Amino acid sequence: MAWFRRRRRPIGAVGDPPARSEDLDHLERFVRSRRGVEAFVEPRTTVTETTVILIAADGEWTRRRIDGPDGARRFAHRLAIPVYDVRLVGYPQRMRDYNARRRLRPPRD
Repeated sequence: MAWFRRRRRPIGAVGDPPARSEDLDHLERFVRSRRGVEAFVEPRTTVTETTVILIAADGEWTRRRIDGPDGARRFAHRLAIPVYDVRLVGYPQRMRDYNARRRLRPPRD
């Protein structure tokens, strides 16, 4: 049955594609403009490439594609921020609290 056939990657495609410079610039601006930022590496899935989610001390967060777990670690090391594997430690409670506060906020006009 074709339903269960695996999607094939193009010949020569190995691992994650390189991160776009716009994504890296956005992540760096986020780190430089907020306090207590930590990086959490999210693994590649069948739907998405490897991503890194940056979470500030107040729970504000941003997510962008990155060129693999090693690329995320190099990025975090370069900016001197802690980096964690989300499969091992999960998401911090402050992120869930931030999302809950945003849901309670009235919509902007």
